[in-house]
Amino acid sequence: MPEKESLTDKVVRLMNQQNRIRNIGVIAHVDHGKTTTCDTLLAGCGMLSEEKAGKQLYLDSEKVEQERQMTVKSSNVNMVYEREENDEYLINLIDTPGHVDFGGHVTRAIRAIDGAIVVMDSVEGVMPQTEMVLKQALRDKVKPILYINKIDRLITEMRFSPEDMQKHLVKLITQINSFINDLAPEDVKAKWQVSVQDNTVAFGASRDNWALSFKRMKATGLSFKDVYETYTSNDKEKIKELSKKTPVHKVLLDMVIEHLPDPVEAQKYRIPIVWHGEIESEIGKSLISCNPEGPLMISVTNIEIDPQAGEIAVGRIFSGKISRGQDVYLINNKQINKVQQIYIWKGPQRFQVESALAGNQIGMAGLKNIISGETLCGADLHDVTPFEPIKHSLQPVVVKAIEPKNPKDLPKLIQALREQEIYDIALKVSINHETGENLIAGLGTLHLEIVEDKLRRTYGIDIVSSQPIVVYKESIAAKGPIVEGKSPNKHNRFYLYAEPLSPEVVEALADESMPTGKIKAFTQENIELLIKAGMTREEAKSISAIYGENMIVDSTRGIIHIGEVIEMCIESFNEVMKEGPQAREEVRGVKIVLTDMMLHEDAIHRGPAQVIPAVRDAIKDAMLQANPIILEPIQILRVDLPMANLSNISALIQSKRGIIDNVKDDGDKAVITAEMPVASTFNFTNELRSGTEGRGSWSLAGETFKKLPRDIQPVIIKQIRDRKGLEPMQ
Repeated sequence: MPEKESLTDKVVRLMNQQNRIRNIGVIAHVDHGKTTTCDTLLAGCGMLSEEKAGKQLYLDSEKVEQERQMTVKSSNVNMVYEREENDEYLINLIDTPGHVDFGGHVTRAIRAIDGAIVVMDSVEGVMPQTEMVLKQALRDKVKPILYINKIDRLITEMRFSPEDMQKHLVKLITQINSFINDLAPEDVKAKWQVSVQDNTVAFGASRDNWALSFKRMKATGLSFKDVYETYTSNDKEKIKELSKKTPVHKVLLDMVIEHLPDPVEAQKYRIPIVWHGEIESEIGKSLISCNPEGPLMISVTNIEIDPQAGEIAVGRIFSGKISRGQDVYLINNKQINKVQQIYIWKGPQRFQVESALAGNQIGMAGLKNIISGETLCGADLHDVTPFEPIKHSLQPVVVKAIEPKNPKDLPKLIQALREQEIYDIALKVSINHETGENLIAGLGTLHLEIVEDKLRRTYGIDIVSSQPIVVYKESIAAKGPIVEGKSPNKHNRFYLYAEPLSPEVVEALADESMPTGKIKAFTQENIELLIKAGMTREEAKSISAIYGENMIVDSTRGIIHIGEVIEMCIESFNEVMKEGPQAREEVRGVKIVLTDMMLHEDAIHRGPAQVIPAVRDAIKDAMLQANPIILEPIQILRVDLPMANLSNISALIQSKRGIIDNVKDDGDKAVITAEMPVASTFNFTNELRSGTEGRGSWSLAGETFKKLPRDIQPVIIKQIRDRKGLEPMQ
């Protein structure tokens, strides 16, 4: 009798069959049932017992996830799904967080996947994070299918009749399709509409491990009437019987195989989105065709920190083959490293493999100084266009100061903070060796609480943290006069002015496709985006560099030595945009225009020590003469509450400088859409619960920055400068 093939051996065998690979993610709003759904898929593939499925939350491997019943990171797993005998598929699955504070993990996961199961709570429907993650997926041309979960709630909690259930579900599907129609690229928005009849929509209850699709209904003879009768009878045995007849994994994984693309098919239309090199080049053709024999190209999407193996770079192979012991070139870091080990996943456990081909997701150990967003290629390929940067749509808006209780732990804390910044794309760490201040900036207070928890548990550091501090931005409100910057030796002069960028241009600069740093050449897509935002083609082409949502423009003419100093001008610009002149906060929405310069003929007199301070001081002076302002972060909230509490909660929001944009009447419930300063949200959860007897909740629907009221601005600037140990502004 032949020896039974192990799961690892099956995975390795299927890794070489690209048409039998599916790279998928499970995405949703928080608490809509993603990880429970993943449990049922794992159980259906023989990786978890059916009794534990839906309860163990197998991919929530960290203690904090288990304690809070919340996913805070993305988790990879390789599953083998056997539809029929000898009909097997490799499912590379990523379970993603649903809470907005951990959305950076979703952003990175989307780069690695080609299709997504969008999980939606049948009662809550389309929520802000549903929209946010679906928007990210569609932007990267990741094809969605829809799974409406927790159908039992419509029967047991909402007391819907079968007819009401049907109307409600049709409404949810229509909402999702409207969203796809608005945000999907033009060439796929019609093809990617989800439909019950096309079997791209399923309904179920993952906790009870059953699901239904149109195809499954025909195959089993089951209908919503059977589901309704099962739950109204409150018979647990009937629910178990439903699970045996139509388990979640059978329905969803059949949909995945039939409707989500393999990597060869997906890369034909995804590569132009995620890689902006020359498509007709050898590398471009290899990427488009997912060629395992072509040049090696890997996009690093995540970094896992392992106590034994160190940093594990998680990546998607888009072209070529990677082998253990192979040298690779880190394009952004400009160095050669050796891949010491290659890993695949079985839940939270990793297994070593010798090699992997294009179309697969792997972990790699041994790569020094690796960060998320890096591009790996063959050691002999240096002049290669990297993959597009992985940008998260939300910015850090909350800061905490961190210090160790025991001063001897400071070096350990600094190392831990640097590791966490590598691991977490949305975390920003600032270490000031002069003041001894260590700052962590995140998407919200929960985000920072989880980082603090890791510092204590994973690294064993007893820490003390400050109260949350809001991240402000500096900007200007008017066009300023031309100012002169003189070099210390008085031999060089620079003339420039500052003016505010329009909100449309700021939005364009924040777009994921927009390059940062020195601009060698814009793509046609970038130029069209800026023209659509209101810039002329000539203005767009004169941009020298971009930092965040700011730009420096060279409008000089006939300067002989400008090629020698423009890099230094850009460095000066970057310094000021990183730390503005009012409070050393980051700058947003500013355009610096170089109009003229007078340079010494001798290169030794126009070096960095002369140019950088002259341009830097001139930019600061120009901003201070252009009606400088402070921008505060504003969060767009969705507040769900009983209609009876609408009046007092509206008053609460307004008392916090909040602005109510819309109120939706949903029977005995109300949904408020409001804008509120981040500084006012820190205790809002407790106040909302108190004002609604625990029945109110809120979620983040978006964020922006708005001008701080003039009467508050001097107070905020003084608070920031005092905290940073700066002298009062003159």
